[in-house]
Amino acid sequence: MLSEPTTLYKLMILYMLKKVNFPLTNSQLSDFFNSRDYANYFTFQQVINELLEANLIAADTVRNSTRYELTKEGEDVLYFFGKQISSSIIQDMDDFIRENKFQMRSEVGVTADYYKSSLSDYTVTCCVREGKENIIELKLTVPSEDQAISMCDKWESANQEIYAFIMKKLL
Repeated sequence: MLSEPTTLYKLMILYMLKKVNFPLTNSQLSDFFNSRDYANYFTFQQVINELLEANLIAADTVRNSTRYELTKEGEDVLYFFGKQISSSIIQDMDDFIRENKFQMRSEVGVTADYYKSSLSDYTVTCCVREGKENIIELKLTVPSEDQAISMCDKWESANQEIYAFIMKKLL
């Protein structure tokens, strides 16, 4: 067993990211650590930052949600040191992923973001991903930031209906 708790936490995060084929959000990972009393929020954030600085994970922030993925370097570290995670902790992580996988995939698979594209327009990008592949990606230009925000918010709840409508019209 590892003597340094933060080293164990790093390996646990790498393991969880390797176990799923999609990114995990900061809140999804911290939920596991907090709900199972492994680490408090501040320790968890320190560990995440150290993993990022070491290039063992990569971060992508969309609006107010940061998603993490395992890098090649992170995979290598997990390969060499992952056996130091106890079987009971691995079972705990596997149970958490199995119980929450569908919800976690849904949360990270649907994204919407916007940016100012010209002096007066905003570009909205709405996307549904499966793993690392985009199933659908829409880019739309709107005249106001309020409209861009509204589109991003509505995409979260109506993406399946919009996707079905587009597929029906195109096929």
